[in-house]
Amino acid sequence: MSLPAILQAKEEDIQKMLSAEVHVGTTNSDFKMSEYIWKRRPDGLNIINLSKTWEKLILAARIITAIENPQDVVVISARPYGQRAVLKFSQYTGAQCIAGRFTPGTFTNQITKQFREPRLLVVTDPRIDAQAIKEASYTNIPVIAFADSDSPLRFVDCAIPGNNKGRLSIGLLYWLLAREVLRMRGTISRATWDVPVDLFFYRDPEDLEKSEEAAAPVLQQQVAPSANLTSADPTAYDPAAVAPLADGWDSAAAAGPEAGGWDSSASGW
Repeated sequence: MSLPAILQAKEEDIQKMLSAEVHVGTTNSDFKMSEYIWKRRPDGLNIINLSKTWEKLILAARIITAIENPQDVVVISARPYGQRAVLKFSQYTGAQCIAGRFTPGTFTNQITKQFREPRLLVVTDPRIDAQAIKEASYTNIPVIAFADSDSPLRFVDCAIPGNNKGRLSIGLLYWLLAREVLRMRGTISRATWDVPVDLFFYRDPEDLEKSEEAAAPVLQQQVAPSANLTSADPTAYDPAAVAPLADGWDSAAAAGPEAGGWDSSASGW
């Protein structure tokens, strides 16, 4: 499939795909994925043809753009590496997302609270998200799937060949797909997209805790009050302003009311 010049992949896009190892498959291969495999490395890993990956990315973007209501598109990822990516994809494109375990009956059982009737389904891994693909086949929902060299393609209508097991690969593929969808909708220009690809990458909870612990002392220093406040500062604390009298608080309280007593002051009322 030959693409127009404006839809051709740029060199920087190919470099990102190579650095994220989108082209690296597994040692096994499905017979339906043989047309997307370029060659086999000496170590046994299959290499995916990135030109086929880009063509299928553009095709998937055109399919998603054809859906008038973005809410009719459901993006699913049961794999942890893709959950952050689908959340960000739904945020920028307006699609619905299911990050985590897919509840059986979401597409077929109308009694369930999470019942949905999408017009298009996008899955991260056909093997892990097999339940969603099976229910989509019952209700005639077209399926777009990121497929590795060993992924089963039964009930998949549009397969995007690529590494769907790597943390960087999944994030980059969803980032590219979201960018192309927004470009075709006219939301953004083809010159640039300000959203960094790092937002689509999976982040380890342990790394998040370490970064928060490292940032905690800096926040405490910023919040702590300065000890070098001067008297010229109107908000400075002045101990003399609240100090007791020379004779102490008890002497002031012992003085009592003025001469004439309390009754004299009340007689004016």
